[in-house]
Amino acid sequence: MFTTDATVPDVKATAPVQQRLAERGLKPAEHYLDSGYPSADLITAAAGQGIRMVTPVLLNHSVQAKDAAGFDKGAFTIDWKARQVRCPAGKTSAHWNPVKQHGTDAIVITFSIRTCRPCPFREPCTSSVLGRRMLTLRPREPEEALVRARAEQKTETWKTKYALRAGIEGTINQALDITGIRRARYRGLPRVRLQHAFSATALNVVRLDAYWTGHDQHRTRGRRLERLAYRLTA
Repeated sequence: MFTTDATVPDVKATAPVQQRLAERGLKPAEHYLDSGYPSADLITAAAGQGIRMVTPVLLNHSVQAKDAAGFDKGAFTIDWKARQVRCPAGKTSAHWNPVKQHGTDAIVITFSIRTCRPCPFREPCTSSVLGRRMLTLRPREPEEALVRARAEQKTETWKTKYALRAGIEGTINQALDITGIRRARYRGLPRVRLQHAFSATALNVVRLDAYWTGHDQHRTRGRRLERLAYRLTA
């Protein structure tokens, strides 16, 4: 159980949760999370600790990727040693600038105007007023981790694996219905943490009772429209 202030975004809780699990000897080989918890840096750091994060990552939101037209970042070849990027037309970038963006390391790649303006692929490649293409990359490890994660989550193997996480959603809904865990009864983070601990304990007792009495096999609740359809076809 890990409780934070409501203003703390999910992504800020990922590393502390993994650290606490490791401290208690419960470090997972695979950590299943929803899309609010990963980042390229976290995926890389977790892998370095032997934890594989099974989680959907944000897709490429560039104009080219959204429209499925032109050349998105995946169409460019990155030469990390030479600190250059080659475009689909075979031209190399002019500038490789390490920068800080929102406190995070990044690399801004710029192609020369002389290269891009006469290029026959300029229109589907960039809408820049200056007529040249720019790319923003993360440092090598997180960038490559992000590319691998995006490619992997499109496969059926990954989708089947990630479907295992659906079970926790039922547990969360049960906690909401039985304990009202969404609303804090007390003020102050320590007291709210205690409430969550009691709620988790109560939920465990309810589930153990259901298991011991043979009532743990819950049927999916049918919708009224489905029940009406069954009656009409009977």
